[in-house]
Amino acid sequence: MKIYNYFYEIVIKSLSFTTPTLVQILRRNYVILTLLLALNFITATPAMAANKSFDLLKQPATEIIVSLGNAANELKFEPNHLEFEVGKRYQLRLTNPSQLKHYFTAKDFADAIWTQKVEAGKVEIKGAIHELELKPSAEAEWVFVPLKSGTYGLRCTILGHTEAGMTGEIAIKN
Repeated sequence: MKIYNYFYEIVIKSLSFTTPTLVQILRRNYVILTLLLALNFITATPAMAANKSFDLLKQPATEIIVSLGNAANELKFEPNHLEFEVGKRYQLRLTNPSQLKHYFTAKDFADAIWTQKVEAGKVEIKGAIHELELKPSAEAEWVFVPLKSGTYGLRCTILGHTEAGMTGEIAIKN
């Protein structure tokens, strides 16, 4: 667009010998062409985004399994370091094999992804999720696409669990 504006200035200024009518015609054509270019960008963007999301939903999700605690009731995430790539689809399968309830809390991570769905039992939840509570023997599935790279904290927010080492790290890479 800058090149187009620059070209317009050169043409208008170099045509000092032209009549006012010709300048008006050139300006009108410039306005029409500018509007057409803008309209092209406006209509193309949603279509391109829709195609990209549709293609993304066709992509098989990479499954990652994370245990919140273990059968020995140790307060830890297994694994406690997770890595994802921006633009890929993942299915995070969370399990709680312990006899204690645990939270999977990662607010900043949740803000850096697009959640397609969270499914627990026979319930499917859509929208922004920041924390999941898993009761003993519970399982949940979180399907998402990372959007923003960074390193994010993970923890169980039940009193004493974070302090006992139930923490982790989630990295999203480009």
